[in-house]
Amino acid sequence: MGLLDDKFAVITGAASPRGLGKATARLFAEHGATVAILDLDEEAAKAAAADLGDGHLGLACNVTDKASCDAAVAKLIETWGRVDVLVNNAGITQPLKIMEIGPDNYDAVTDVNLRGTLYMSQALIPAMRERKAGAIVNMSSVSAQRGGGIFGGPHYSAAKAGVLGLTKAMARELAPDQVRVNAICPGFIATDITAGKLTDEMRAQVLAGIPMGRAGEASDVAGCALFLASELSAYCTGTEVDVNGGSLIH
Repeated sequence: MGLLDDKFAVITGAASPRGLGKATARLFAEHGATVAILDLDEEAAKAAAADLGDGHLGLACNVTDKASCDAAVAKLIETWGRVDVLVNNAGITQPLKIMEIGPDNYDAVTDVNLRGTLYMSQALIPAMRERKAGAIVNMSSVSAQRGGGIFGGPHYSAAKAGVLGLTKAMARELAPDQVRVNAICPGFIATDITAGKLTDEMRAQVLAGIPMGRAGEASDVAGCALFLASELSAYCTGTEVDVNGGSLIH
């Protein structure tokens, strides 16, 4: 028995082999879900879906383009008849200081992380509302809560804090329709984004601030996404779940 048997799930930005999205897609598939991996790179999305086994789909989608989101969802609804779970995982980061953030940097980071989360949700909400069922999981970050300081710049903190506000407002508005919206705030996770970008000194400093004494794994975040996508969290909406080894204990 899987926690997502007979469920259809969409995960954005999930083609990167060691990323949070791919780990989440793999765990969802193991728990019985049929998964659609959406990514800018169609070939990579199709390859990632094939990795999961038969029946999973890979589609090209630019989450910052509303028409692209609507088209991808229309295709999925046509194929599956419904979508039960959306994980807004697509995101980018840039390690810039406040005075280094140019207009292009701001646009790129806020567009993918925040606008993309909005557009993808908007594309799926009507179908979820109609069925009076659905779970949306948004990817925020510990940097939204603590004001950066690990990897992403202030514009990344701002975008991920925006995701938290959006999550709570969407949860409030969609709750009467039985559509749940929750956010995950990963701490320092070993993924392709951080690989090779940290000096040994920076890494030691980051780990010193984590009570559990280790970096997180993509699977740690995937497990939390599984909980929020499944009926185990049936009475949770508008929450932000910290997955950070205790680094935000006050």
